[in-house]
Amino acid sequence: MRRKEKEIQDQTDISQIIRKCEVCRLGLSQNNIPYIVPISFGYDGEALYFHSTGSGKKMDMLSVNSNVCFEFESDVKLVTNEDKPCNWSFSFQSVIGFGKAEELVSQEGKIEGLKRIMEQYSDKKWDFPEMPLKKLRVWKIKIESITGKQSMDFVQQ
Repeated sequence: MRRKEKEIQDQTDISQIIRKCEVCRLGLSQNNIPYIVPISFGYDGEALYFHSTGSGKKMDMLSVNSNVCFEFESDVKLVTNEDKPCNWSFSFQSVIGFGKAEELVSQEGKIEGLKRIMEQYSDKKWDFPEMPLKKLRVWKIKIESITGKQSMDFVQQ
């Protein structure tokens, strides 16, 4: 990271940022063409989880290139300056990481992934009926590297 004073190195802090987010932006690439898609997600400290339908652009891209990038941001706030337009900025915290996506194909794997996703959004314990799982695809991204960043004027809300 170029601006070391903005880097968040503590993994606990990075996990806290991820846990307070509602959306993950997933970066994919095929034939040197990038694609970013917002996804709902689960997180267990070592991996991310997401689900999808049986087909679509995301699935097409993952089938040829399992390398992904992901991004989270939280507490974004515009910081204005009434006198100097070039001094406008943002207060924020963000996380960017890289990993490999693998499809969870077993019933148990899919259920575990879906539980992780639901834990991100709800405290309730959920059961998953077998029928919808046959058509649903669940993915796990093993995190290979991750960094956190925050603005120097970060203001928690």
